[in-house]
Amino acid sequence: MPTPDALPTTPADTTRGGIDPRGPRFGAAITAVLLLVAVVLGLGGLSTGALVLLTAIAALFALGAFAGIRRHPYGALFQRLVRPRLDPPRELEDAAPPTFAQGVGLIVTGTGVVLGFLGVPLAVVVAAAAAFVAAFLNAVFGYCLGCQIYLLLARLRG
Repeated sequence: MPTPDALPTTPADTTRGGIDPRGPRFGAAITAVLLLVAVVLGLGGLSTGALVLLTAIAALFALGAFAGIRRHPYGALFQRLVRPRLDPPRELEDAAPPTFAQGVGLIVTGTGVVLGFLGVPLAVVVAAAAAFVAAFLNAVFGYCLGCQIYLLLARLRG
């Protein structure tokens, strides 16, 4: 799903509004692992643990969606620990699609959280599994479902 990104580190990052495209993939990898843990907890009969973890993941999605992808904790982690060890990115990407993808992740996980608190524990597992698929696709293949939805909506707007 989408996913968090790095903070700007060069004047080009700031002036063009671009982000390092490796940042969202890094965040998606962390998110995928956490979502997989939530699925396993839910399937293992620990629905309360799954609900708590999914609530934390939804809160992280909310942060990325409303505060912006550059303010996400995974982006800061990528910025400080990973990016210094990599070559500069070949190109920067627009921050809007990954930020929108955070909103999509929030809708999916938030739905699972709300239904979980309403007494539907299977909804927690289903939401976590759906979000896991999206995060896995982004982390492993660089295919961001939320970004694709953003681009489709942009085309439909003209």
